[in-house]
Amino acid sequence: MAYDRIYNFSAGPSMLPLEVLESARDNLLNFEGCGMSVMEMSHRSKVFDNIIVQAEAQMRKVMNIPDNYKVLFMQGGASLQFAMIPMNLMTKNGKADYVLTGNFSSKAAEEAAKYGKVNIAASTKDEKFCRIPQQNELKLDPEADYVHICFNNTIYGSCWNYIPDTGDVPLVADMSSCIMSRPIDVSKFGMIYAGAQKNVAPAGLTIVIIREDLLGNHLPFTPALCDYTLAAKNGSMYNTPPCWSIYICKLVMDWLLSIGGLEVMEQRNLEKAKLLYDYLDSSDFYTAGISPESRSIMNVRFNTPNEDLDAKFVKESAADGMSNLKAHRSTGGLRASIYNCMPYEGVEHLVEFMKKFEAENK
Repeated sequence: MAYDRIYNFSAGPSMLPLEVLESARDNLLNFEGCGMSVMEMSHRSKVFDNIIVQAEAQMRKVMNIPDNYKVLFMQGGASLQFAMIPMNLMTKNGKADYVLTGNFSSKAAEEAAKYGKVNIAASTKDEKFCRIPQQNELKLDPEADYVHICFNNTIYGSCWNYIPDTGDVPLVADMSSCIMSRPIDVSKFGMIYAGAQKNVAPAGLTIVIIREDLLGNHLPFTPALCDYTLAAKNGSMYNTPPCWSIYICKLVMDWLLSIGGLEVMEQRNLEKAKLLYDYLDSSDFYTAGISPESRSIMNVRFNTPNEDLDAKFVKESAADGMSNLKAHRSTGGLRASIYNCMPYEGVEHLVEFMKKFEAENK
C-alpha cells in the first residue's frame, strides 16, 4: 500500500517504523480480540500487564541490559529527570559532577544545583559546544555522588565517542537522542535515561535504566512520583503509566529485534551519517561546525552561507517533501535528525536536494 508520507527530519517527536504504525493501526479498534483499543483499556488489566512485561523483556534483549538493573517506564520527559536524579542520587555527599556539552546538560546542571553542590567537571561552552571534552580534560571529584553527561547533544549535533572513566563514581547519561542507535555497554553506567520520542516511541514515555544498588537513598522530601525505588517496587505502575507509548515501545523493540538488533541498526545509522557528512565535507557552500571526532550520527548540524539562504532552504525543502530541517532557535542554521527510523532513501533525497540548492544559489 502506498502512503502519502514525507521525510520527517524533526529532532523529536520523530519518525516511527512503518511496520509499527501499520500494526498499531490494524489493532487500534480491537487489540488482539480483546474488544477495545490499548488507549482504552485499564493499565491494571491482564492484557496491558502482558504488554508492559513484554516491552521490558524485549528492551532487555535489544540493549543487553544486565539483571542487576531496573527498567522503569516513567513520565515527565528527560527534563523531569534533571530534578529526579539529584533527589535520588545526590544523597551521600551532596555533590555531583556535570559535564556541559550543550543545552540539555546545562539545564540538568542548573536544576541539580537546587539540591546540592554541582561541580562543572568540564565545559565546551566557550567553544560554542563544538566538541566533546576528552578524558584528560575532565576534572572529576572522587567524592561526587555521580557524574552526569548528555551522551548525544540534539541541538548542537555532537556525541561522546567514548565512555568516560569515572572510577567508582556512578556515570549517569542522558541518551534521549541516541538510545538504541548502536550497541552500548550498559554496565559502564550507573543510570541511563531517555525521552522515548526520538528512537523508541511517541512522546510521553521516559525510559530509566538504573543499577539496583543506587535505589533506596532518595532525599526525604522526594515526591512519590519522583522516587525511583517506589517506581521499581510497583513495576512502573504506582500510577497510570503512558500506556499507548509503552505499547508502541514494545512494537519498536520487536521491530529492532526483527532487523537484527543494534548491530544492524548501527550499520544503517553509520551509512546514513556518512552519506550526509561526506557531502558536507566536499562542499564549499555548506559548513558543519562540529569537530569531526565529536560528530553525532543522529543529529547533523549545518549552515548555508547566510541566514537568508538558510530560510530559503527550509522553505524549498518543505516543498520537496521534507520537514523540520530548521535548526533550534538557539543555534540558527539547519539540522537533519536522522534517527533510527529515517530510511537511507530519505538521506539520499536530502543530499540530492542539497546539491541542487547549492548549484542554484552559489
